[in-house]
Amino acid sequence: MAELTNNDILKKLRVALMLRDDQIVEILKLVDFRISKSELGAFFRAEDHENYMECGDQVLRNFLNALVIHLRGTKENPKNPNDVLAKHKAEIPVKEGAKEREDFKAKPNTGRDEEKYRGDQKPTNTAKKKPAFNSKDKKQAPKVQVVEKVQYKNGKNKKS
Repeated sequence: MAELTNNDILKKLRVALMLRDDQIVEILKLVDFRISKSELGAFFRAEDHENYMECGDQVLRNFLNALVIHLRGTKENPKNPNDVLAKHKAEIPVKEGAKEREDFKAKPNTGRDEEKYRGDQKPTNTAKKKPAFNSKDKKQAPKVQVVEKVQYKNGKNKKS
């Protein structure tokens, strides 16, 4: 099983959080860690590329610490991580003629589908209820015994 390297972790975080290289450089400045965009780009290259550089533990540790500050803020100035991530998504430029991926499209908010996509409340039952069963409306059919009652002795002779 292939082991994740620091480079892989950094790449996955960049994609998941929709970060550009210049944003990562700014995030690292939050913990006074200076790195150039070209040094950062070397971490994202293929391993067989001549300019590939292995991401050290110190770089990843500082990035993770800075990322916490970037997303949550400080004690004096707390932030909502969802607002920060929404801002990242809004900053991504949309190329002309590019098709939007199906899983990133807004879901239709019509009828029952609206409640399906809301996470803040339980869906309410909007379907029409069936009328309650009334025994007077329907005559009950006599129960037909499908299986005969059988007495099992299991081969033992018991005195009764």
